[in-house]
Amino acid sequence: MAEVSTSEVTDEATDPPHWLRSIVLFMSGQTVSLLGSMLVQFAVMWYMTIVYQSGAIMALVAVFGFLPQAVISIFGGVWADRHNRKRLIIGADASIALSTLVLAIVIVAGYDAVWLIFLTLAIRSAGAGIQTPAVSSMIPQITPTRHLMRVNGILQSVQSAMALLAPALAGALFGLAAAAASTGDGAPPPASVLVPIFFIDVVTAAFGIGLISMIRVPTIRLAAQTHSGYFADLVEGIRYIAHHAFVRWLLVVYAIVFLLIVAPANLTPLMLVRSFAGTETEDVFNLTVLEVAFSAGMVLGGIAIAIWGGTKNRITLIATSALVFGALSIGLGLSPNLWFFWASMFLLGLVAPFFGTPAMTALQETVDPERQGRVFGFVGIVTALAMPFGMALFGPLADVFSVELLLIASGVLTFIVIGLALTLPAGRRAMAAAHAMAHPEG
Repeated sequence: MAEVSTSEVTDEATDPPHWLRSIVLFMSGQTVSLLGSMLVQFAVMWYMTIVYQSGAIMALVAVFGFLPQAVISIFGGVWADRHNRKRLIIGADASIALSTLVLAIVIVAGYDAVWLIFLTLAIRSAGAGIQTPAVSSMIPQITPTRHLMRVNGILQSVQSAMALLAPALAGALFGLAAAAASTGDGAPPPASVLVPIFFIDVVTAAFGIGLISMIRVPTIRLAAQTHSGYFADLVEGIRYIAHHAFVRWLLVVYAIVFLLIVAPANLTPLMLVRSFAGTETEDVFNLTVLEVAFSAGMVLGGIAIAIWGGTKNRITLIATSALVFGALSIGLGLSPNLWFFWASMFLLGLVAPFFGTPAMTALQETVDPERQGRVFGFVGIVTALAMPFGMALFGPLADVFSVELLLIASGVLTFIVIGLALTLPAGRRAMAAAHAMAHPEG
């Protein structure tokens, strides 16, 4: 008979009740809801790209799509530590779906001003500011610590699979709606082509809410039992991050990657329609392949990290992945043809889980449960601010310089900044902290 170690028995005894069922329901609910959100994301981005072909407009899409998330995340993290995280997720999903439904109805009624699209993007972004820290801090609540890396990897793979399906489905729906609305005079598609996708998003959100509502998740700290105010909790979270070398370093690296890699990479659709321009149908097809290539890479990368489990020293994966991001950004800028362009996007997706999964797992393993909402709230702030700030910088520049040049410049800067992050005293302290976590025995 095989022997079972005392540590394994202890670990199993402290596992959250019905954790496997909870994880399956959670993943399923989030995945279905994410599918609808991605359909909207791709469709709106393509609509704005095809209709306006402007770097400034793409910058506005990023600002309205991410800046509200940054603002709300300031409070969303505190709420996630004070209130039931499941209820916060449900409320955020419901608000996002309702705003999308209202926009669809207004467009059907014949009013399709572009400011309404920006307003809806802002509301959806605000909902994400509540949802994101709640989701990230809820995962370790329902998952045994020893399974966190694999669960995060599996979740990444499943979500990426939806990301693989979403652009293909969005492209098909967008193309059919555009063809049906076409007048044959070469005019850009009307906003009504977005309506079927908006309705699908509402249905998937309702289904996802139903699944997540079946999970039992305790509240970490009841608001009624908390004597400190929201502002005091926020300040305490800032102090915690400021005095935690590893968490502080990781937030800086997140900001660098999102500013220098993710933001310019969002200009790749603009590069595609400019440098590899075709007919409207060809542009939609090429944009679909672009997103499918990236998502296929993420699926494979997520599967790989879930099977492998990663190294105990999370910084090794995080730093290496960031440097590979820089190399791939340069490769995108030097793309001689569409095939090389798509292959580079595939590799970018492949590497993404090797950055995001260990970073997320490290925070979940390191941060106290009662502070995770605030920490992940600040992660959301960093990523949400870096994106619109990066697009506000790179978007207008894309109307002056080629997207290719901007991608090459961002890749070179990534090498320089990540190198500094690893060699400066703060980076060395973070690496020492990561080594201590990986080798607690000394």
